[in-house]
Amino acid sequence: MTATFPEFVRIDGDTVTLIIATAQQQPSISYWGTRLRADADLPALSRLAARAEAPASPFPHLVAALTPCIGHGWSGRPGLAAHRNGQGWAARPLLTRIDASVPGRLCFESHDVANGIMLSHDLWIDADILLARTSLRNIGDTALAVESLAAPVIPLPAWLTDIIGFEGRWAGEFQTARHPRHTGTWLRENRRGRTSHDAFPGVILATATTTEQHGEAWGLHLGWSGNHRCAVESRPDGSAGVAMEALYLPGEIRLDPGVTLTTPTLYAACSTTGLNGLSQRFHRHLRARRQHARLRATPRPVHFNSWEAVYFDHDPTVLIDMASRAAVIGVERFVLDDGWFKGRRSDRAGLGDWTVDAAAWPDGLAPLIDHVHAGGMEFGLWIEPEMVNPDSDLFRTHPDWVLAAPPAPQLDFRHQFVLDFGRAAVRDDRFVAIAALLDAHPIAYLKWDMNRDINHPGTIDGAAGADGHVRGLYAVLDRLRAAYPHVEIESCASGGGRADYGVLARTDRIWTSDSNDALDRLAIQRGFSHFFPAEVMGSHVGPSPCHITGRRLSMAVRVATALFGHMGVEVDLRTLSDADTATLAAGIALHKTHRHLIHTGDLVRLDTGSGMNAFAIVAADRAELLLSATCVTEPVTGFGPPLRLAGLDAAADYDVTMVWPPRLGIDWPLATGGCVAGDILMAAGLQLPRLWPGTTIILHLTRR
Repeated sequence: MTATFPEFVRIDGDTVTLIIATAQQQPSISYWGTRLRADADLPALSRLAARAEAPASPFPHLVAALTPCIGHGWSGRPGLAAHRNGQGWAARPLLTRIDASVPGRLCFESHDVANGIMLSHDLWIDADILLARTSLRNIGDTALAVESLAAPVIPLPAWLTDIIGFEGRWAGEFQTARHPRHTGTWLRENRRGRTSHDAFPGVILATATTTEQHGEAWGLHLGWSGNHRCAVESRPDGSAGVAMEALYLPGEIRLDPGVTLTTPTLYAACSTTGLNGLSQRFHRHLRARRQHARLRATPRPVHFNSWEAVYFDHDPTVLIDMASRAAVIGVERFVLDDGWFKGRRSDRAGLGDWTVDAAAWPDGLAPLIDHVHAGGMEFGLWIEPEMVNPDSDLFRTHPDWVLAAPPAPQLDFRHQFVLDFGRAAVRDDRFVAIAALLDAHPIAYLKWDMNRDINHPGTIDGAAGADGHVRGLYAVLDRLRAAYPHVEIESCASGGGRADYGVLARTDRIWTSDSNDALDRLAIQRGFSHFFPAEVMGSHVGPSPCHITGRRLSMAVRVATALFGHMGVEVDLRTLSDADTATLAAGIALHKTHRHLIHTGDLVRLDTGSGMNAFAIVAADRAELLLSATCVTEPVTGFGPPLRLAGLDAAADYDVTMVWPPRLGIDWPLATGGCVAGDILMAAGLQLPRLWPGTTIILHLTRR
């Protein structure tokens, strides 16, 4: 007997509506977008979308279900691929239950008794973000091999014709690339075992005319820290959809009878106010999460990180002196980076042996920590728990604890191997090692690093273990957070190699990139900002010349770039001139003055002419704004176009104050301030002076 269900069910956020249709006993998204009236004629959605019979096509037309399946006759990309020794592969789950008992949430169950599976979909709206998961349960009598399982597939309207993807490399993460959507599949896969530098698990769909300030855009992100796949499929019949999923290696997922597999959470947002509106929705969602409350409780402390200052050359006298200098310029947290533990004089030894190196630190870390605390700063420590050097006591004792794929030889990658966090013994041992550090020292912050890909993710029994490693990582982080709730944790993976909402649910900060080149960082941070707010974005003032690019940049522009994130300093303070030290201290003071605005306001990326990077942070009540404009390359024309601001109160007047740099050295009317109407600033804009490349101007606007 066929179950009967309402034709449509809906949930609403403050400004968005999701409508699920149940046609053909398959739940599918009929509408996702701007909130509809409460009395909207939902059956009209079917009438308006109805298609006549087309030649050489099935009729009635197949719906694009939350999980399209081969058994339904779906000829596009399936949302599920599973089998039992080559049989039972044509799944045909049909809707059997709808649960709408929780406001703002919908749950669907579908069964395929013949093939022994139950499919569940869980969708809910939180702070106007759609969150969605798919679960697959083996209700058969034998093991079920799962090759792929997508989070609920999101259909796309025809007018979203552009794909904005995120790509890059080490020290060049979060680069955006815009392409016209074409018939076929735009596919991005990651098999590096971590989120990766080159294939961030997010995508934006937009109209051809969408800009930062105007137009419609949808953004989707998979909250998962491992292998993943994103497919935008544009089919010949004109329909399209986005499928995002964890990417499984051969044989990696095998469900015994009664076992359930659940996808990572998919996060989706829609905007009719351009790409900025999309980012602001993602930022508000993250800021409203329970995990984010710890970041709102106190101001985000300015960091000093020892890495680019001393690297592995650890001398307690030097580092104590560095801590003194850091305190003087306003640093609030001192982080001791790589090189403090047993045998660690280079990257060739020591990983895995998380005890203080008596040769480098004969009196232990206590003298440094005490000095840091005496200077009014917190103490933080770098660790890389998932890794081991072959030259370490841990590896000599447990060589079988590493991920490997014999007889293939281990790939040489920074002289280290990856520990198998899918094994309980490894997880327990690493938790005990970290807990010992936290019990022995007053550590407020852990910089958790991961400096290599997982190239041979095989377990001790020969099975693939990339998925298990990520789940094991989550388990250890969850255990640490429960045992040491006061300790903040940073997600670092050679920079931005592990940046996603899955790891951010368990950490407090993301190290955006290993490059501290201020001009490169502007593009990196701009891409990062599409999904992440400033307070979780690690951004440091690095040395000049930059240790990665070799570029020499003024202290003023290095400060101007770093102060718009979770600000830090990563330079040998002993080498700075008095003038640069004073500029750095002034920049830290400026950051603290506007820190609340930077870490709570709405980001507005501005559309600029070639060679400029400009953005603003606007207070929620529009009472103030902080504007940053940087000349990145030599202007093509004598002057660029006027910079039109956004997000202001059009009916108000604003006092304009130039707050950075300390000395501009250019005759510019606004350098001495002024009062300008909000509507003029947004409609006509302001003409920036002709700047040299590598120069930033920061303006503070306050409403009268």
